[in-house]
Amino acid sequence: MYTYNDLRNFTYVIELDNKEALILDPWDAEESAKAIRSKGLALKAIINTHEHWDHTRGNEALVAEFGCEVWAHENGEGKIPALTRTLSAGETITLSASEELRVLDTPGHTFAHLCFLTIQEGVPQAVFTGDTLFNAGVGNCHNGGSPDALYETIAEQFHTLPDGVLVYPGHDYLANNLAFTLSLEPSNEAAKSWLVRVEGVDPGKTPVVTSIGDERTFNAFFRLDSGEIQASLNLMEASDREVFLALRAKRNHW
Repeated sequence: MYTYNDLRNFTYVIELDNKEALILDPWDAEESAKAIRSKGLALKAIINTHEHWDHTRGNEALVAEFGCEVWAHENGEGKIPALTRTLSAGETITLSASEELRVLDTPGHTFAHLCFLTIQEGVPQAVFTGDTLFNAGVGNCHNGGSPDALYETIAEQFHTLPDGVLVYPGHDYLANNLAFTLSLEPSNEAAKSWLVRVEGVDPGKTPVVTSIGDERTFNAFFRLDSGEIQASLNLMEASDREVFLALRAKRNHW
């Protein structure tokens, strides 16, 4: 896992049990290749969560070096460099005899966005969320997305996950997102505690991982029924969708 200073991107290397690897959203091809080589792995495929350049910029150099495939959403055709295979909702990718990645079709940030749920012996363990769900926040919809679609994705596919599922997003925005929650829900003790914990921490050196259960306590987009948040938005007793859309609009300019 890596972070980078400018856009705070994460790249993930998933080691398979046959000495092959998958790499999610390679930002820096050289650093990604170094990680693959240092473990003596063969790169089977790049997986891009979506088409934005900061998630695909390492594709071509890695393909040139390793001859690997590139997998992504079908709507990424013509947008994602070196795309060779499209993935569909519900499809599974075998990681080991007991673990698999389940493909989630997650429109909202863009309409070519996939997320990936790891399942071990039938039990969800972690989710790679790209720019759909961040620690304590959600993605924007500025570049080919839809806030309404994002609401449906978050409500139907992430609010419903078990508390223990770990969240691995495409960027580190945790401290800023916690501050956003506190601007609307200043009494939120979980957000206060986590903000103290993560302020000034470099996640490239000291990884900070949240769970879906944690998100329920401090992610404003998981707390749509909070009276304090609703009051801050002047939306008392509004629907979850109305609160979500108001939060997303406010976060755009916060």
